Amino acid sequence: MTDPNGLPTPRNQADLQPSTVEAATALAHVDDEPVGGNQRVFDGSRAMVVSCLCVLYTVFHLLVMNVYPLETWAYRLSHVGGGLVLGFLLFGSTLMTAESTHRSSVLSITTLGVAGVGVIYGLIGVTAIWINGVVLGNSLPPAWAMGSFGLPLVGGTSLAIVHGWLFPHRNQTRFAPGDLLLALAAIASIAYLIFFARQLQLRAGMPMALPGDMWAAVTGVLLIAELTRRLAGMALVIIASVFVAYAFLGPWLPGIFEHRGYDAKRFFSYIFTDNGILGAPVAISSTYIILFVVFAAFLQTTRVGEYFVNLAFAAAGHRRGGPAKVAIFASGLMGMINGTSAGNVVATGSLTIPMMKKVGYRPQTSAAVEAAASTGGQIMPPIMGAGAFIMAEITGISYMEIVWAAIIPAVLYFISVYFMVDLAAQKADMKGLPREDLPKLGVLVRQIYLFTPILVLIYALFAGYSVIRCGTLAMITAAVVSWLTPHRMGPRRLFQALDNGARMVLQLVAVCATAGIIVGVIALTGIGSRFSTVLLALADQSQILALFFAMVVSIILGMGMPTTAAYAVAASVIAPGVINLGVEPLVAHLFIFYFAVMSAITPPVALAAYAGSALAGSDPVKTSVESFRIGLAAFVVPYMFFFSPAMLLDGSSFEIAHVAVTAVVGVYLLSCAVQGWFFGRVNALLRGALAIGGLTMIAGGWFTDIAGIAIAIMVFVAQRQFLSRSKSMR
Repeated sequence: MTDPNGLPTPRNQADLQPSTVEAATALAHVDDEPVGGNQRVFDGSRAMVVSCLCVLYTVFHLLVMNVYPLETWAYRLSHVGGGLVLGFLLFGSTLMTAESTHRSSVLSITTLGVAGVGVIYGLIGVTAIWINGVVLGNSLPPAWAMGSFGLPLVGGTSLAIVHGWLFPHRNQTRFAPGDLLLALAAIASIAYLIFFARQLQLRAGMPMALPGDMWAAVTGVLLIAELTRRLAGMALVIIASVFVAYAFLGPWLPGIFEHRGYDAKRFFSYIFTDNGILGAPVAISSTYIILFVVFAAFLQTTRVGEYFVNLAFAAAGHRRGGPAKVAIFASGLMGMINGTSAGNVVATGSLTIPMMKKVGYRPQTSAAVEAAASTGGQIMPPIMGAGAFIMAEITGISYMEIVWAAIIPAVLYFISVYFMVDLAAQKADMKGLPREDLPKLGVLVRQIYLFTPILVLIYALFAGYSVIRCGTLAMITAAVVSWLTPHRMGPRRLFQALDNGARMVLQLVAVCATAGIIVGVIALTGIGSRFSTVLLALADQSQILALFFAMVVSIILGMGMPTTAAYAVAASVIAPGVINLGVEPLVAHLFIFYFAVMSAITPPVALAAYAGSALAGSDPVKTSVESFRIGLAAFVVPYMFFFSPAMLLDGSSFEIAHVAVTAVVGVYLLSCAVQGWFFGRVNALLRGALAIGGLTMIAGGWFTDIAGIAIAIMVFVAQRQFLSRSKSMR
């Protein structure tokens, strides 16, 4: 007997083997969204209020994208403002527990009281501006509100943020008063900017900008930075702070860093335009990212993600090192949609990592495989974790051209990770999981219709429909398909999916807004073009040297930053210089994007590897080194498509086939060198030879390919002779 997912269903729980129990339990929760340590978990009326706000946030975006378009600035500001409000309601300033009680001191109450006065006065001032203009129809806003709302709002917001640091509210089931004030401050600042959006398009960043513009923008920047700290850590906040400081300290800096400097009114009013916070990253997060995150929420709510993992276990779980191969497929597929490497590690790794440990993988290897697979999902078409959409927005290259070009490099990466885990399994003589403990493939094959949402998405994309239309069709398909399963999407599940979609996108909203601050500083100060000039000078007209510098800078910028922010910043700083050296724009941007993605598994700051190590109970540093080794091909593939444009489908069918086949051979040799296994164990000398053989196949030329294959043959012959001598000596 099996359940609808193909899992064994014995008469009673005692009949289950331990591995079956773990598999059944884990698979049942693989679609559950993990709860962060600083995330609030409400019940009762609080839970309903927050869920309704989340659903309204999601529905607002879907309606604007599909039914009722809104003016661009107003829409993006609403996207950021709504994200700020929900973020402060849902996430505290520090780790929380359900049992914690909050004790207030005199200083805490005083600080909170002063903060409340400032924020509420600012909100009253902005409300008066709205009523005067929208309700009463007056052309001029009230002078008292315009002249006095700003400083109290900024002061109150700052005190509320500091209050959260000094006197954290650790009760996970209740709102923190300081965070309620921050939500009100977000409403006040964003409402002001929306009200004056049309005027700001003319005066922002100019001498005629008003003090009120500056105060509202300062409040918005403070709130964005604080929410980013809560959701993505300090790394991105520190980088953004350095860039903001640079905008003011330019006159006192040496060399290429010197600029004339900007006063606060001009800078902050400029930073909240479509050259800054409302620029490309937020443009993408307010459309494509939220659309596909909600699509992922639909898949999770209808348990389609659970089906993906079940099918992978049924097909490969019994094979040598099976759970690791399952992780490659399942984590790669979900990571493509998920949009964050570390988040996907937590979601799918809770299942795959324990299973890998069960068949003999070391904890750090289990975590490293999961991190490498989840990170690889960010480079897998057609969604690429929203990277393809950001690249299309920045470069002007069509989305479909980017997707087609990324196919072979992405497949090559996952093939290389497969080689790595398979060779490790051979080397350790690992076995798979018992077939009787796995989902039944025959049952799951009869449910293959659950892939329909993905197939509809891919078909619609390649048929030429708009990306928004494609995502919406896929979402509707997921809801329809669910009616053929026990997890039918009725009103309650629809509400749950829309609720989860808003919660899942909050981190990306904060990250993209912070990335917009950095991009705005780069555009305002011109540091990007000057950095490109220096890059050209250092490279001395050498494209390879320029690409090496681009790789290093992309990885450094990406450490501690989600993919979307890392790529947006790196592309602004590095891409112009690389393109000026004659590298094709698509090649340059894909090159930078790949290394920005791979920073998630690159020591010393490897967020995806760290997330996996927490689940596996392994050493974070050792896990990051291991994930770097497993994902090594990703550090080679970008150089492959630089040398061989055919790998980006730019060439004849024969050229494309030649490059693809030899690239597979090359990454196999590199994998053998890393794992020390080539039809048997190989010593250090032969491993070095295999590495050289693999690297010679990067260029994609006939001579280098023949040289690589010749090296592989020589290593094989030498190894056979060595093994023969060893046997004869016995």
